[in-house]
This record gives sequence, structure tokens and C-alpha cells, in this order.
Amino acid sequence: MHGDRRNDPFRLFLAFLSHLYNGGVRTRFLAYRLGILRRRRLPAFVVSIGNLGVGGTGKTPAVRTLAGWALDQGYRPAVLSRGYGGNFRGKVLVVSDGTRIESAPVASGDEPYLLAQMLSHVPVIVSKARYQGGLFACERFSSDFLILDDGFQHLELHRDLDIVLLDASNPFGNGFSLPRGPLREPVGQLGRADVFVLTRFSRGKKTDEVLAHLSRKMPDTPVFLSDHVPTRVVFPVRGAKVDPQDLYGAPVVAFAGIAHPKYFHDTLEGLGVKLLAFKAYEDHHVYTPREIRALLQKKEDRDARYVLTTGKDWVKVQQTGIVSHEMGYVDIQFRILEGADVFFHLVQDTFDKKQI
Repeated sequence: MHGDRRNDPFRLFLAFLSHLYNGGVRTRFLAYRLGILRRRRLPAFVVSIGNLGVGGTGKTPAVRTLAGWALDQGYRPAVLSRGYGGNFRGKVLVVSDGTRIESAPVASGDEPYLLAQMLSHVPVIVSKARYQGGLFACERFSSDFLILDDGFQHLELHRDLDIVLLDASNPFGNGFSLPRGPLREPVGQLGRADVFVLTRFSRGKKTDEVLAHLSRKMPDTPVFLSDHVPTRVVFPVRGAKVDPQDLYGAPVVAFAGIAHPKYFHDTLEGLGVKLLAFKAYEDHHVYTPREIRALLQKKEDRDARYVLTTGKDWVKVQQTGIVSHEMGYVDIQFRILEGADVFFHLVQDTFDKKQI
């Protein structure tokens, strides 16, 4: 109890900063709403996949799924990213032109590079100014279906569809905005969303409360339930791809540098691997050769069969040059649990209305 009282002044200070932060967010939104700041429109359909908080809702797999669907429907999709974690400081960086990768993860950031690896025939563009990146995609690649990765807070660019992902188990964190909590804007700003998708959904008291809250506050906004499903384990050095179920009982050392490493930990346990050691790093961690050698040594010390990580982490691991045949990553895909046809019909219908 004494510790709580001692921390009260600091928490109050953080709450004060969060209050100022929220004021700035609301002022900025009002400036766009009143036309003081101008929103820009691209000559293409623009759909944003974003969230309310800082990381961890699984946007990258969702972007991958939507881009693949759009390509299958005959659209000409392109992904627009701000390139978080990359060192590119120019106007527009082509990570992939849809046929080959033209950039390195150190420049683009790990997530755009991962998308470029996983999406054939879909250009991936990095630009802090999404309008410029989108215009470039339209002009160079004739793109007509632009996916704004992590775009809910990017108010400058007009969107035809705003899809917001919410972690079903913890959608609002502690309810506070930065810096006291994880929210990038107040919960009330969810009213701007056109579609909600609850990710990593599993029925329980917490998720039922989230569904009830959304139904009560935004009854006209459709809600879809989704999960992130491990579909294969890739061993790039030996060019092998195996069914995740084939790893059942295998002794494994694993690591992850994502927003919520526990999710990857739980995924591996759900596959039934024998998890001998698990190392968690900060989100967007840049690995050193020394760290990878230490993990490989731990594999030997624990007599493990594999060293496993996430696809996002593998992008940076391979840059160290320290890899082995026993190192692999778990490929995770985004899936709508029920009503997938309704979800994609909604996207298609919104695209069609844009063309009228």
C-alpha cells in the first residue's frame, strides 16, 4: 500500500500528460473536421487497417490477407506504409514493385519488408507522407486499391473505408492515452471507424464485455471476429515448409521481438512443442550476431531440435548473417472466424460505390 502512495504523484503526472495529449488529438481532429487542415484525396480506393493503441493487434497479417484478396478479385492493390523502424528519410521508397524486392529492412522497417516478401504481385511503398506514396503507386503501378497500413491516425489522407482492429482480450489497455497508457487517441474516437475487427478472439467474459461495449456505443458499426492462425513453419536456409502440427513434441528454443511476445509463446504451446527456453525482446528489436549466436548456443546446451521465431523477427535475423538449417519462423495468417463473405462483400461494395 505504501508503494502505491509513493507512486501516486508520478501516476498523476502521467495522467496530466495524457490529458494534454488527448487535448492535442481532439484539437487536431477538429481542425480537419472544420477544414482548417485539409484532407487530401487519392485517385483510387483507399482502405485503412489501423488500431487505437500502440502495436500488438496483428495489422500485418490483416494487411496481407486483404491485399491477397484484392489481387484475386482483379484489383490492382498496393500497400502504403510509414515504415516504422526503418531509416529511410526520403519521400518515397519502393520496398517491392510487385515482382522483386528493391529495398532492405534496415531502410524500410521490418513490417513493410515482411509484407514485400509475402505478397507476390503487390507493390509495397514506404512514405511518411502517405498521399505522396499513394500518388506514386497510382502513377507508376496503376494501383486502384490502396491499403493504408496502420492508418487510423493518419487524418491527412481521405479513406473510403476505415477498418479498426481491436485485441479481443485487451482492446483499450488501462484506458489511458500515451504516456500513461497505450492508447494513441481516446476511446471515443472509435466513432470514426467504419468496421471493427476483434483479433485473437476467443469467447470469454472479457470479449463479451468488448462486444457489448461496441454494440452499445456504436450499434451501426459492423463487428467481425478474427484470429491469427499458424499455417506453416518455414525453414528458409534449407528451403523447407512444414505443417505446424508436425512440430508436436519437438524440443524448441524460441524468441520474439514483437509488441506482445507472450502471444507467440502461447502459439507455440498451442502447437504442442516442447518449449525449452523462450527469450522476449522489445518490439522492433534489432538483432546482433552475438545475440543470434547465443540463441544457437542455447539450442545446443538444451539439446533442442529447432530455434523458432516470428516472420517479422526473421526479417532482421537473416540480416545478421548468422543462420542455420534448424532456424525457422512460424507463418501466421489472419482469418475471419465467421462471416468472411460478408466482410469481403462489404469491402467490395464500398469499392463499387467509390466508382459511381
